[in-house]
Amino acid sequence: MGAGHAHKLYRHGHSRVHGLPPHCKIVAVFCFVLVVVCTPREAMWAFGLYAALLAAVAAVARIPAGFLLKRLVVEVPFVAFALLMPFVVPGEQTSVLGISVSVPGLWGAWNVLAKATLGVAASVLLASTTELRAVLLGLQRLKLPPLLVQIASFMIRYGDVVTDEMRRMTIARRSRGFEARGVRQWRVLAASAGALFIRSYERGERVHLAMVSRGYAGTMPVIDEVTADRRQWAYAATLPVLALAVCLLGWTL
Repeated sequence: MGAGHAHKLYRHGHSRVHGLPPHCKIVAVFCFVLVVVCTPREAMWAFGLYAALLAAVAAVARIPAGFLLKRLVVEVPFVAFALLMPFVVPGEQTSVLGISVSVPGLWGAWNVLAKATLGVAASVLLASTTELRAVLLGLQRLKLPPLLVQIASFMIRYGDVVTDEMRRMTIARRSRGFEARGVRQWRVLAASAGALFIRSYERGERVHLAMVSRGYAGTMPVIDEVTADRRQWAYAATLPVLALAVCLLGWTL
């Protein structure tokens, strides 16, 4: 998989959560999100307990609350969609702050907001405690199709390459006094986008030829074999098992 790849979501640390094998964490987060989705929306207290469980994981991993909250901004589209539901979903009407809204729409908005927020928060915790390279190794360990793992690996690496190329082109334009102030500059920006595509494509061809010349035959060699013992699996299972207990109470109470 090559050298380690740092990303903005990752926060370096030496906690027990950081030390867990990546495939254990991936399975734990997946099961936790699945349990959250299966929880009845009327059990509002259950979602509070889920949030408390995630807060406990963040505390063990020594992830500051501000670090997590800033990265929850990605959820904004879901929030915008949820805020519209009380006004567009038909059904029984009620008054909130003098505004007539739909009761099914309110429940739907709460359902989307609660479950989406918890799912995003769990994913952010996973990314905050696991390097991208480790995530790829974990997916490989979980027997995800090798082609998908390779596509994800190349996408991550080429994303940085294209971004760096774009940054150099932007510096070159500014050094020549260019500033995009209106429609007249769109032609220059379009030419830059075309040049960026051609450079990225050519670089991809050169990298592929270099890989083939070194014996690449469609599969990447596994340098690090990621394993996990029963103790690590049990530790990782703590979050989804507790969440499952909360979910079952939510359906019975």
